[in-house]
This record gives sequence, structure tokens and C-alpha cells, in this order.
Amino acid sequence: MVELLRASHIKPWADCKSDAERLDVFNGLLLAPHLEALFDKGLVTFSDEGQLFCSQQLSDRQWTLLEIDRMTLQAHSLADGHWAYLRWHRAKVFRVEAT
Repeated sequence: MVELLRASHIKPWADCKSDAERLDVFNGLLLAPHLEALFDKGLVTFSDEGQLFCSQQLSDRQWTLLEIDRMTLQAHSLADGHWAYLRWHRAKVFRVEAT
């Protein structure tokens, strides 16, 4: 249901260098609330092709409890304009390794 989706900035406003970057439509994704929270905390991110990457900071059991299918979940409707923001998110926000 579209009305349940949340708009999430890929690169947070505080990290944007200009209003143009803050308001760029490609600096946003529509995500389900639980995915938006995980994305904002760097526990998930997406490849340029939309493949879901999950942080190792959560265990397999935690991913199962969240009911997130890490093998098949994919972002759709990504455009070339999203790529630079997604690369930034993967480099600056995504928590790759377990702590």
C-alpha cells in the first residue's frame, strides 16, 4: 500500500552540500517503514541495480525475525540519478562488518 511507504533520503539533509542536492528527486527512495529505519541506520543498502545488501551487524535470526528475505528483496525503479547517492550511502552510512 503506497500510503504506508515512507520517503527516505539516501544522503541525509545534514550531509548535503546544497539545497539542490537536498531536494534532488534522485536523493530519495520510497521504502516500507521497517526498511526505511534499517536504511537510515546503515543496516541495509542497495546496489546500483537495486540488490539489497544487509549488514553483518544483525544475525541470521534477527533478519528472520524481521521477515526480510535477503536473497530476493530488491529495490525497483532506480534510475541513473540514484547511483551517486547510493554509492555515497554504501561508503558513508552502510555498516558492512559485524562489530
